[in-house]
Amino acid sequence: MKIINHLIDDQYPPFKEEPNVREIVRAVVLNSNDEVALTHLLADDMFGHRDYYELPGGGIEEGESRLEALQREIQEEVGYTIKLIGEIGTVIDYYNLLKRENHNHYYLVRAVDYVGRTPTENELRLIDKLVWVTLEQAIRLFNAHPDSGLAKLVKARELPVLLEAKRIYQEKLEHDNLSH
Repeated sequence: MKIINHLIDDQYPPFKEEPNVREIVRAVVLNSNDEVALTHLLADDMFGHRDYYELPGGGIEEGESRLEALQREIQEEVGYTIKLIGEIGTVIDYYNLLKRENHNHYYLVRAVDYVGRTPTENELRLIDKLVWVTLEQAIRLFNAHPDSGLAKLVKARELPVLLEAKRIYQEKLEHDNLSH
C-alpha cells in the first residue's frame, strides 16, 4: 500500500524512547447514496477537549488480517458489513502523549448490509454520534477542524485521505460509465 503521508506530532511534547507501533485500519465508508460515514468524537481526556470528526476504524488485533480487522471495526462503529472498492493508502503518524507510532491503512469500501453497531467501551466513551455526509461535506468538516491539539493531527492525517478517496471514486465512476 502506498504511503500518503508521514506526519510528526507537533502538538504535544516529544518523547525520547522507541515508540510503540500500532497497526490500524480505517475506511472511507460509502452508503447506497454515496454518503460517507464519519464518527463525531466528543470527550475530555489526556489529549484535552475533543470535538471533531474521524473516519471509522481502529487497531488490528493479534491474528487478524487487515481486511478482517476492517470488517470488525466498521461493524463496531458503523454497523455494516462491507465490500472493498479499493486501497487508498497508508498514513504514518505519531501520538507523543502515548509514545506511539501509528500505521494507518486506509480503504475505500461500500456499506452492504446493516447488522447493527457493536461499539467497544472505549468507542462508547469517545464517539458521540455517527453521521453520514457527502464526500464534499466531509472534506469541509475536516477543513474546519481546529488547528491545534489532536484535532489538528487528525485533520492532517485524514483530509488527504478523503481527497484521495474522492479521486479514486471519481476515476471508478468514469471507468464504469465508459464500460457501459
